[in-house]
Amino acid sequence: MRKTTLKEIEAPSAFDAPPCNNTALRHAARRLGNLYDDALAPTGLKATQMGLMVEIARLAAADGGRPPTLQELATRLAIQISALTHALRPLVRDGLVVLKPDDEDRRTKRGVLTAAGLARLNEAVAHWAAVNQRVETVLGPDAAAALRALADQVSSNEFLEAFSQAPSTPAPRS
Repeated sequence: MRKTTLKEIEAPSAFDAPPCNNTALRHAARRLGNLYDDALAPTGLKATQMGLMVEIARLAAADGGRPPTLQELATRLAIQISALTHALRPLVRDGLVVLKPDDEDRRTKRGVLTAAGLARLNEAVAHWAAVNQRVETVLGPDAAAALRALADQVSSNEFLEAFSQAPSTPAPRS
């Protein structure tokens, strides 16, 4: 039996496809993520870790100081609980966050910033503000605001609902 060579395989029509929104957004997110990670390196935090800590603080402040459940945190961040617990491990290991059982339902865990976590978060904010301002300067205030607005729109429940309602286009047949 004759073996097919790579040259004999017809190239997919991906080169003629419209630009991929997912790929463009992932490239942009990786670039920005690297810039923020580099700026936060002196604090020992990654941008994603700082983001987690900010959301814990934000949700607790919005609920009168009551720390968020892991489910509330995962919902807010639009990630699965398993991904959240994986992301929290280094913060828990380093004593920046503790997971405490809920007073009413002991099966439910709440994420709590420790005093060390709050101090580290406050330290990180200065580094974050500097890199955030540089990104804002390079993009310009209008483009930066448009970027945030579009990202917020795509990550919203309304977008997800509209996407689920939109008719799907069948994949072309070979």
